[in-house]
Amino acid sequence: MHKKRFLFVLLLIGSVAVGSWWWLSPKKEQPVSYMTVAIERGAIARLVVATGTVNPVTTVQVGTYVSGPIKALFADFNSAVRKGQRLAQIDSRPFLVKVKQAEANLTTARAQVEKDRADLTFKQRVLKRTRDLFERNLIAKQDVEAAERDTEQALAQLQLDQARVEQNAAALEEAQVNLGYTDIISPVDGVVVSRSVNVGQTVAASFQTPVLFQVAQDLTKMQVNTNVSESDIGLVAANQQAFFQVDAYPERKFWGTISQVRNAPQIVQNVVTYDVVVEVDNSDLALKPGMTASLSVITAQREDTLKIPQAALRFHPPSPKKDGKSQDEGGNGGRPQARPRGEKPAGESPQVWMTSAEQKLTAVAVQVGISDDTFAELVAGNLKEGDLVVTGVRTAREEAPQTTLPGFGMRWRR
Repeated sequence: MHKKRFLFVLLLIGSVAVGSWWWLSPKKEQPVSYMTVAIERGAIARLVVATGTVNPVTTVQVGTYVSGPIKALFADFNSAVRKGQRLAQIDSRPFLVKVKQAEANLTTARAQVEKDRADLTFKQRVLKRTRDLFERNLIAKQDVEAAERDTEQALAQLQLDQARVEQNAAALEEAQVNLGYTDIISPVDGVVVSRSVNVGQTVAASFQTPVLFQVAQDLTKMQVNTNVSESDIGLVAANQQAFFQVDAYPERKFWGTISQVRNAPQIVQNVVTYDVVVEVDNSDLALKPGMTASLSVITAQREDTLKIPQAALRFHPPSPKKDGKSQDEGGNGGRPQARPRGEKPAGESPQVWMTSAEQKLTAVAVQVGISDDTFAELVAGNLKEGDLVVTGVRTAREEAPQTTLPGFGMRWRR
């Protein structure tokens, strides 16, 4: 029994000693290799990306000026309509009654005018006879003055009733106009894209004109309304080309031209944007109003130019190792710290790195032009098509196999 216990303790001590030696022994420096990408030639474009909405170029909201129940509908969704075509009709009976009442009032006023004219004619004759009698000294002057007064009053009454005729004529015209408003007429040629009423529904136009229909004037011509941030608006100008995609056709690109860059700012939560309008041809009617468009505006473009990968411009080799660790290692195994796009230390000019067969790096100063998310235009530099530039570091440590310590079931990575 004591012999077995002694052998177990001896085996345990030996296993711990071997494991400690294995763990604390110096590790081999793992070889470093670099990931490279060849410089290629092709087209590159600088894009400004935004999200917008597809809308008809002209959309007319057709409402009603009068109130009442909808009696009939003559157009529905997607109906093609012509200018002057009746879209709906409001019950016209109350307005017909007002027209007839206005006609009766006008007739009464005109009859009153005829009566006033007859009375004026009679009083003018009385005034003439009175003056004749006064000239022959048969009546007093007071009788002449009374006749003149009656004539002037009759003339004034005639003018007053003539004004009432005009007033009643205007009231009749108003009633006829309101009667005409019971027919909802399309003001343009186009297609009905929205209808918000049904037969029997009562519309009230007392405070605000209700919208009954929306008519798109021409769906073969659409536009994308989008907001561009203030940081990018300086790159956007009229007549620039743009393309966009919609969820309905994820594999299709729609092309258009910027028609307007509006100066009115839109401020939402302290974020300033500006409206940009892109005109689009929609001859096949594939685009529908309200679609969400992922828009890209081409602000600059180069054809058949040398392109450097953005990863090569961001690459920085690891610093020399000190005390077994890279000075900038910080737990990342000596890999270069990636900087955000476009961020460089003060005074640093763009450069890329090339590697030799011995894995030695050589810096090459470059000058870049326009860029996108993947490539940048090579304007100047001692590089040519096909040259390999470094984009990252790959060490063998990342591919080291897992090892099991002798006597233990735990796995360790050296």
